[in-house]
Amino acid sequence: MTTKLLIGLDGQSSGDRALTFAENLAKLIGDAELLVVYVIEWSPYSFQTPEENAERHKRREEEISTALERVVTPALERLEAAGIQAEGLVRHGNVADTLDSIAAKQNVSQIIVGRSTEKGLSRRIFGSSTANLVMGANVPVTVVS
Repeated sequence: MTTKLLIGLDGQSSGDRALTFAENLAKLIGDAELLVVYVIEWSPYSFQTPEENAERHKRREEEISTALERVVTPALERLEAAGIQAEGLVRHGNVADTLDSIAAKQNVSQIIVGRSTEKGLSRRIFGSSTANLVMGANVPVTVVS
């Protein structure tokens, strides 16, 4: 039976650490498939004109393309070179909710993320995506330091 692991990347060194941990874990497991996911924070709640919504959709598609090119594709190439089966996704939404939702839909056994490097006022106001994921996920979450 194949074990499916979800790795949440953030485009930072914390995501690299999570990817390294998942790569090593996949090698130990043997029959593992990795799902590499990058979530772009996005709120669906906005009151805009139809023109602004059209521009927003265009911007959204550009963000997905950029995230695939800069974050997800290099991770997939690295895993492929190591002989590990992997696929990648980029989604918009709340990071914790989106990762948990993808994990449920994809029958993931575990979510692996890096410890957030966010500090200061923004973390106190908005909270940590990692902490929210740990508290609310429906599958085990491994947080890599």
